[in-house]
Amino acid sequence: MLPRGLLSGLLLGAAGLGANPCRVEVIERGTDWPVPGVELRTVHGARLVSDNAGLIAFDLPELMGRETWAEVRGHGYGVKPDGFGYAGVRFVPRPGATVRIEVERTQPARRLGRLTGAGLFAESQKLGEELDWPESGVQGCDSVVTARFAGKLHWFWGDTNLARHPLGIFNVSAATTAGFTPPARPPLKVRFDYFRNAAGAPRGVAEVPGDGPTWVWGAATLPDAQGREHLVASAVKVRGNMEAYRWDLVEWDAAAAKFAPLLTFWRKSAAEPQPTKVPDGHALKWTDAAGQAWLLFGNPFPTMRCPATYEAWKDPSTWEPLTPDRRVLTAEGKPVEAHGGDLAWHPWSRRWLLLFTQKGGDSSYLGEIWLASAPSPTGPWTDARKVATHDHYTFYNPILHAEAFRDDSPLIHFEGTYVTTFSGHREPTPRWDYNQVLYQVDLSTPPFGAGK
Repeated sequence: MLPRGLLSGLLLGAAGLGANPCRVEVIERGTDWPVPGVELRTVHGARLVSDNAGLIAFDLPELMGRETWAEVRGHGYGVKPDGFGYAGVRFVPRPGATVRIEVERTQPARRLGRLTGAGLFAESQKLGEELDWPESGVQGCDSVVTARFAGKLHWFWGDTNLARHPLGIFNVSAATTAGFTPPARPPLKVRFDYFRNAAGAPRGVAEVPGDGPTWVWGAATLPDAQGREHLVASAVKVRGNMEAYRWDLVEWDAAAAKFAPLLTFWRKSAAEPQPTKVPDGHALKWTDAAGQAWLLFGNPFPTMRCPATYEAWKDPSTWEPLTPDRRVLTAEGKPVEAHGGDLAWHPWSRRWLLLFTQKGGDSSYLGEIWLASAPSPTGPWTDARKVATHDHYTFYNPILHAEAFRDDSPLIHFEGTYVTTFSGHREPTPRWDYNQVLYQVDLSTPPFGAGK
């Protein structure tokens, strides 16, 4: 048995190690950019992931002061494997010290960080930084649609996880921001003003009758005949294995701060097992060559349109189905099969951009993100190039943040849902899984711009 004094000293020493972690900075080689979302995995299976500031608080007392090897997993970032095929780094963590780990970016898109979820700056806070960053109460959330209304950008998410129980919000969580201007480089800090209940917890904002979750799509702000603006969307009810059985038009009630159903335009039946026209996906305003203003709906290809007025939107007789050209060709003329995505006009490149998740990619079934361009929102879509990859992971329903596009900037930003679903991956990234992740692409650099 150890003497009491020696035992006390060892315990105090161990407590000190835990209370004073080693600061690990994950940096992109050649640019010194912080890199969020890079995982270090030790020989004995401990997993540490860099936060939105690209930091890890290395606090494993059993490895302090010891030469430590850790595998690097980074989805588009990494290090070269050694002679045995192990891709990792070796370092000696010490309490209060700083370790710098450089990773190579192997894709055009730069990861700016997580937009949603808990612990966006958890590692920084363990190091005594970002202590004023507030927790939202949201642990994870599904795909987003946005629309500007009443001077604010409104964000609407699908199913949302809360800490109190695995079943959280299943009728659309929502928040507002003054706008959206992504940072030039990390750390990414978007302070969402969530709609909350009386207890202060995030709440649902789409109460549509029926069993199962409610999902909102096609959010848009439209003027009526008197010039008043209306924030509108379509809402689908689902049950079982994502079976849609009802579609409604809904309108935002600013006083109640929630969507109110206006019209049920389809119910599943033997006579009509599928709707023929749906304002689904993302809404896009477009004026054709004849000067007619339209609202297009697509995910990513436009499949329906209506005149861009409130009266036309709520009258299904004005809806026109579209048969889009779904062909997407790479720069070499090879086809790429698109799953979900988004399209938008980019003023700097003077082209329409199509962002989409590839169906059946090399590294993941639904994890590789591509960007194509066209002279019009109906195509033809060419020069498609892969911009991001998520190895054995899913990144679905990506959207372009067109509100941040500028005619004097080649930068574009996109986000999507980072999740294990459909990937067969059984090791969710701590804190990051089932959340929205933001990327940046510079269209003036290869493989798009000069020297491509």
